[in-house]
This record gives sequence, C-alpha cells and structure tokens, in this order.
Amino acid sequence: MRPLDLVDESSARHLDRELRAAVARASRGMSPVELGLAYMDWVAHLALSPGRQALLLQSFVNKLAGIGGYALRSLFDAEAPAPGARLERRVSSEAWQRWPFNVLARSHQLTKDWWREATSDVDGVSAEHLVLMQAVAEQILDMLSPANFLLSNPEVLEATVHERGRNLLRGLRLLVRDRLRDAANTGVEENPQFKVGENVAVTPGKVIYRNALMELIQYAPATETVAAEPVLICPPWIMKYYILDLSPGNSLVRYLTGQGKTVFMISWKNPTREDAGISLEDYLHQGLLQALQVVNAVCPGRRVHAVGYCIGGTLLCMAAALLARGDDQRLGSVSLFAAQADFSEAGEITRFISPSQLSFLDTLMWKQGYLGIENMGGAFSSLRASDLIYAGAVDRYLLGKVAPPSDLMAWNADGTRMPYRMHSQYLRKLYLENQLARNKLVIDGRPVALADISAPLFVVGTESDHVAPWRSVFKLHELTRTELTFLLTSGGHNAGIISGPSHPRRRYRVHTRQPGDKYVDPDTWLEQHAPVAGSWWPVWNAWLDARSGEAVAPPPMGAPEQGYRVLDAAPGGYVFG
Repeated sequence: MRPLDLVDESSARHLDRELRAAVARASRGMSPVELGLAYMDWVAHLALSPGRQALLLQSFVNKLAGIGGYALRSLFDAEAPAPGARLERRVSSEAWQRWPFNVLARSHQLTKDWWREATSDVDGVSAEHLVLMQAVAEQILDMLSPANFLLSNPEVLEATVHERGRNLLRGLRLLVRDRLRDAANTGVEENPQFKVGENVAVTPGKVIYRNALMELIQYAPATETVAAEPVLICPPWIMKYYILDLSPGNSLVRYLTGQGKTVFMISWKNPTREDAGISLEDYLHQGLLQALQVVNAVCPGRRVHAVGYCIGGTLLCMAAALLARGDDQRLGSVSLFAAQADFSEAGEITRFISPSQLSFLDTLMWKQGYLGIENMGGAFSSLRASDLIYAGAVDRYLLGKVAPPSDLMAWNADGTRMPYRMHSQYLRKLYLENQLARNKLVIDGRPVALADISAPLFVVGTESDHVAPWRSVFKLHELTRTELTFLLTSGGHNAGIISGPSHPRRRYRVHTRQPGDKYVDPDTWLEQHAPVAGSWWPVWNAWLDARSGEAVAPPPMGAPEQGYRVLDAAPGGYVFG
C-alpha cells in the first residue's frame, strides 16, 4: 500500500502561515496563544495559592469598605480624606473633586490597584506572563475609566450643558469622518498647516546620493567657516527623518548648521511589499556604512561625528562595533539619542515580545510584506493607552475638539512601514535574544562587540521614555569601556530629543564616565547629579566642538569627481513615500 502524499512540507507550512496571518490580522499582530498561556499560568498558580487568595480577598474587602466610607463622608465633606493612591492626571481636575465623580474616580483607581496586586507576586508564574497579565488588566481598566464616558465625566457634562450639545454634534461629525476614512483606507488626515518641504523639512540642502534604500542629504552651510569634522545623522526608519528637521525653530539640523557644523542626513525609503526581503544588514551596509563612505568622499581625511536616534542609534552601535573590529578609525565620536543596545530591560514594549507573539507577527508581516504603521502605532500607543488613545478620543468625539496643529503632531501622523525580513531579525536578534549586548550578533560572518569601540560616546536618555526607557539606555555604561558622557533630559522619546533652546521648562543631568572609572548604577547616578535648567542641545554642541579640529571653509556640495553629484534639492523624494 502506497503511503499518502497529499501534502508536502512547503504546502503545509504555507497553510499554517495563511491561518496564522488571518488570526494575526484580526488580533492586530497579538498572539491569542500567548494570552491564553499567560492566563492559564496565572490562574492555575493563583488557584494553588490559598494564602495569596486570602490576602487578595482581604485587600478587596478593605478597599470596598474604604470607598464605601469615602462615598458617605465626601457627600457631606468635600475635603474628606480619600483612600488609595494618587489619581491619574485625567481625573485629577477640580471637576473630579465633586460628588459623585470623586467616588467614581477613586473606585476606578482602587480597582486598578487591586488588579495590580492580583497580577503581582503570584509564586510560580513566569515573569513574562505576569507582565502580560498586568498589561491586559491595565488595558481593560483603562478602557473602562469613568473619564471615557459621557455620563460619568463631569468635564464632558459641563461642556454639553454649556454648549447645549453642540460639542456632541461636532464629535459625531468627526467620528463619522474618521470612520469613513478608515473604511476607505486613505490613512491619517493630512495637516494642511505643516507640509514637508514648505514649513517642515526646509533646511536648505541637496540630495547627493541615492540607492534603493536611502537618500543622503548634505545641508548647505550657514556660517562662513565650519568645524572640520562633519556630522552624519542616522535617523530611525520607523519614522520619517524630518523629526530632526521640523519647523525652523524646532529643527536640530538647522541648529547644528547655525553652530558651524557640516551636516549630512540619511532619509530612508518607506518600504513596500516589494521590499519584504530587505535585511538588517542591508540597512547597515547599504544605509549607514554607504552614507559614511559618501561623507568621507565629500570631506576626505576627516573623521566623522556619527549620530543615531532610536533604532538608528542601535544601527550606529552595530556599525561602530563593526568598524572597531577592523581597526577602522573613521568615526571621531558616536552620539546616541534614546537608543538601546541592551534589550534585557527594554521596558513595557517587551509585553509584545515573546516567541509566540513574534510567530504571529511574522506571519502578518509575511502576508503583507511589511509591518504597517497601524500595527506599530497601536503597540506604542497601548503602552500609555489612557493618555495616547482614550484622552484623545474623549477630546475629539465627546468634547468636539480638534487638537491645535503642531509640527511634531504632523510628523507623528506621517507614518512609515518596516520590511518583513528586517523587522523579524530586529525583534528576534535584539529584543528576544539580546545578541548585540551579549557579543553574539554576527555581522559579515563574525560577532561584534561594543567593548571594542574606542570613539567617545555621547548618550542621551529621556526621563519619561516608554519606547527606550532611560535605564535601558544607561546600560551602555556596562557594555563599553571608552569615554562616555551620559545626559538625561526631561520629556519623552520624541519631545525630549526635540528640546531646543527655545523650549521652556527643560532640564537635564549630565556626567562623563572616564575609562577606568568605577561603575555607578542608574538610581545612584540619578541621586548624584542634580538637574540643570535649560536645553541639552548647547551641551552636546559644546561636546562636539571639544572633539573637533580647526574651523575650515565649507566643503563642496557632493563629490562629483567620485560620482556623488547633486541629484535633487532637499528634502528629496523618499520622504514623500
């Protein structure tokens, strides 16, 4: 009897992928298997922990009694002491201090506190599953906040009475318009007040190189003489490059050229389905290292101040380690903005990183050829859902407010995609396996080590960064031996970096670790260095000046004799993709 041979290995794998891709589309890349395993792990171990159950029951009863007593006291005394932790920002205004809204806000906060207790310190549950259970509970409770509903939000009720419901009509129109745009898949509504090439990304310059992955912009000098060493910026390809060249008063590029720097900027192509096979090494070799080669041609014999932001900074770490492995001394310094090299404690984003999660995300990217901004944006927004999702929805659909335009918001709406192969490698090799920090990342057939880097480092972390937490960025102290200046600035992942001298109420802390200095942990470092008022940009500029040579005449635009001629005016073509 002949054996059955109806399905071969390839078709079986294709069938598996198709099914998982369908599930991943429905769940926006989340793995229902991982969620189920986390729930079973938590509930099974909790069921076998009667002592823990007793503590949770006791806490529940105490919180219930506390909120019951507070409800009665606050009915007659607005200053009655409230139980539980401090309320979140959205329910802390004066309107929320009146009864019964104060009771609703406190009840919600106590519920969050109890669920945080219930999903913490359950003996036997894996740390990853506890984090995921905490995230799920937090997501559900953020959605059920009294601030999200018309009848339980005093600010919305006051606005509705004051405007006689016109706010709700405006919100309804906005809701219908947004849903129609979603159905038509036309993307985010354009902001006519901020347009690329008109009032953002307008620093004068020229595109002097283009390949299938990136364009290289050389900016025109703004001073009669410039520092001998040029600055090459590697922005993240998870966002458009002009985060660093917003409106003129908000542009890091314009600031640098005004300080006498020759600036080059990589502008990444926004990948499509046809670019699914682009790898992480392609971004390294065809992107950053190719850009470095062009800069060397325009400014021969000069070392380069290399700058990397976010994932662009991670790529720069890889490039610097690779060059150091070969005793290549072309980098005069390395500056890293909100960039991680050690992903062992990468913050809340690790909720979405596990073998099962990546399996489902892989199939979604395999089907599309890329990871869309709707998936990345949703994942990052969910880290702070109360502020980044629900607060905006209430303002827009219940209060009928349209957020005032800003260059940073316009840029944030200009999303990009991530190629399938590169993003899969990035998540597995760096987030899941932490290969770069462990000297296990193989480039060109051999592993690279960050400890080989000898160029001085300037590393910037931001206090409220949920994408690259500053304590994770701080880990570069453990991975490198060279001179390292660490600066911690106020703000988040984007606003903290785009924090020029014109911004009010900024602060920073800074210290330089010399080779041979003893290790200091991040919390001790924070205690030892007092905040200084002001922008960190001048501090970094002075650091670059101290590591630059004499002032020279500006270099020519491009290097035509070596094949790097002017192709287009900045901002180029890829930024519009």
